[in-house]
Amino acid sequence: MYAVAEASDKQRYLKEYAPLVKRMAHHLLTRLPASVQLDDIMQAGMMGLIDAVSRYEESHGTQFETYATQRIRGAMLDELRANDWLPRSLRKTQRSIEGAISRTEQRLGRAPNESEIAKEMGVSLEDYQHMLGEAKGCQLLYAEDFNEDEGEGLLERRSTDDDSDPLARLKDKRFREALVAAIEKLPEREKTVMGLYYEQELNLREIAAVLGVTESRVCQLHGQAVTRLRTKLKDW
Repeated sequence: MYAVAEASDKQRYLKEYAPLVKRMAHHLLTRLPASVQLDDIMQAGMMGLIDAVSRYEESHGTQFETYATQRIRGAMLDELRANDWLPRSLRKTQRSIEGAISRTEQRLGRAPNESEIAKEMGVSLEDYQHMLGEAKGCQLLYAEDFNEDEGEGLLERRSTDDDSDPLARLKDKRFREALVAAIEKLPEREKTVMGLYYEQELNLREIAAVLGVTESRVCQLHGQAVTRLRTKLKDW
């Protein structure tokens, strides 16, 4: 009888939190190149949810949604790490965009607009916006990656400097101040996109509706904002 009740509870959790997997997958996809398929991310997320349901114990005191979110996100990131999800060509494109933004900003003394960046790169505005959409998601890390429950953390495996501590940098007051300052210097529309996406947690479709533009345009604005921030904070 107990086993039947337990199985029923697990099925209820799976049904109730399946929309969470979908929402997290859509949110994550914004940061990834077009080559990444939504279905692959969602499938990995569902495996994470199943794992969470099988492992969760209320006696540990953690809310199931909190626990499940960690497992789902971890499964999605594992799926991305296991595949070559960002080709070298896109990494090269991302570096080219960052370089163009940096050079143009230094020359103009302000944040350049898209036309000015495109001109610096020697491409049309349409081609530049296409490159923005393709190059999104050049680097994807979460604070949870810094310390994993078992074995080495992601950054420990990749770090070549034993004295560096990326998590400490994120907690550094000076870094936070630099990030806030960089965000404040973003063009108004890009700043709005970042606020709606990261603070209000709206998805692309919802942001597009607020701004009265297409989802692809929101994606371009998000990608450009992230690239500007990466350029501003590269010393960190």
